[in-house]
Amino acid sequence: MKLQQTTIIFLSFFLTATCSFAQNARFPFSGVIEYEKSINMFAMIKKNMDESSGNFWRDMYDNYKRSQPQFKILKSTLAFSTNKTVFTPTADTESQRGFFFGNDPIVSQNNTIYTDFATGMFTAQKTVYEETFLLKDTIRKINWKLTSEIRTIAGYECRRANAIILDSIYVVAFYTDKIPVSGGPESFTGLPGMILGVALPHENITWFAKTVTDRSVSPSEIKIPSKGKPTNYKSLKETINSALKDWGDNAKSALKAFSL
Repeated sequence: MKLQQTTIIFLSFFLTATCSFAQNARFPFSGVIEYEKSINMFAMIKKNMDESSGNFWRDMYDNYKRSQPQFKILKSTLAFSTNKTVFTPTADTESQRGFFFGNDPIVSQNNTIYTDFATGMFTAQKTVYEETFLLKDTIRKINWKLTSEIRTIAGYECRRANAIILDSIYVVAFYTDKIPVSGGPESFTGLPGMILGVALPHENITWFAKTVTDRSVSPSEIKIPSKGKPTNYKSLKETINSALKDWGDNAKSALKAFSL
């Protein structure tokens, strides 16, 4: 009899605790996420210096390592509601000195991206060197492969997924189903929850959420970008290829950066 009473008391306590946790658990359908983009400048520069690089370039690289931080950090925000997001870069007020990769688009943030999951369309305001384009197209479909790896980011338990985009870029993403919006930084979307972390291991770049603020988001915070020359993915690619036709391998790198 005492065993039965003990069992009943334990089950009652367990159910009460479970219900209490479920009532207090937050599944935000709107809010603002702050991300940091981190670029390993040392690794990026080293990768692009081959054995034929002369002493001048090696000395410049050594000076750069002595005077500059290894990682360039850029900040951005993602405002989200049930079926819309806007990714907005924060102005870079602490640009690194020196000329190594100073104009490389991969070490900048060139996109303001509005995504409408209800229509399957996005609008991106892209800065391509001295020009601004307004890119409208369908949301990129990414063939994610889910894994069992778990990582905590900004207080949320996230699951890892892997993919290949743009034919050759290996992507690692971490998403949480506790934020039931299929968004993420830049144009990384398509997972069953919000993407809080992205790594491009071979490009030496990451995006990770630092804070997630669960709050109502006003319509003025999720506005469609409106400035720029209208275009789509295909036309923009043709424009960039034409402008950079004499750049060799550097053209491929630039096109890759502008296509993220």
